[in-house]
Amino acid sequence: MYSYSYQPIDINKAFIQPLQHRALEDTRVRMDILRIDAIHPVISGNKWFKLKYHLEAARAAGLQGVLTFGGAWSNHLVATAAAAREAGFSATGIVRGEPAGPLTTTLLQAQELGMQLEFVSRSQFADETQLYRQYQERYPQLALVPMGGQSPLGVQGASEILQLAPLEKYTHIACAAGTGTMMAGLVSASLPQQQVLGVSSLKLPDPEQNSITRFVYDSTQRNNFTLFTQYHFGGFGKKTGPLLDFMNALFQQSQLPTDLVYTAKLLYGLMDLLNKNYFSANSRLLVIHSGGLQGNRSLPAGTLCF
Repeated sequence: MYSYSYQPIDINKAFIQPLQHRALEDTRVRMDILRIDAIHPVISGNKWFKLKYHLEAARAAGLQGVLTFGGAWSNHLVATAAAAREAGFSATGIVRGEPAGPLTTTLLQAQELGMQLEFVSRSQFADETQLYRQYQERYPQLALVPMGGQSPLGVQGASEILQLAPLEKYTHIACAAGTGTMMAGLVSASLPQQQVLGVSSLKLPDPEQNSITRFVYDSTQRNNFTLFTQYHFGGFGKKTGPLLDFMNALFQQSQLPTDLVYTAKLLYGLMDLLNKNYFSANSRLLVIHSGGLQGNRSLPAGTLCF
């Protein structure tokens, strides 16, 4: 069971953590971590920003609740469940794949937060257009929130993340990328001279022509961004021993917790780029910690040192 009491979102709890790491010691490159994971224990990181305008639109339309989609370990599902509860809405979550056994801790928590869960086959889930149409017709009283908040409303909210940092100090802004919603918001709010770097958590067939790059460009009509696709460790949600070792070493050196799906791959990629001299001297990076630490509950106890 997961005890939960009402806690308002407090964006003032976000803070900047200068990254202390051996790889940075002999360089003139600096990385600051924007810890938006600290704003709420469940609706953490980028989740609130991507959800807030969907919730406002649902209220303005007089709808009863929200309907959204995700996998068995989805940060988005559990955050939506909590956000809907705090907003006084019902929540329905459509889950990818038939349950193969007991519910994951993520789905149990979403359920205990009041989310009604429905499961669909992976083949049905793969056709997003048809999936969204089918469930919007079934639940007309609910506001449909795409996976990861991927919509103009999600991008609008994500653009506000950069209001929490002294933006002009940075040459680069870096984030993990799944749907590309947060990345699009960061690109739209970035200064013209800045580069936004995304590290894909997905295994994509083409580093230039892919769903994330298309969504970011179509949403912003800007090209001051680069998506790195080589740090997926086998694909979405996949992990290897070296990735887990990196997560532990990073925490031991910097006291920075990361999640295995997004932020660990982001930091691993940035450190690899640093070692390959990708960044020029005096580069200063603002790295977005997008939360999602609950996903580490999928690991056996004791795997991580935090």
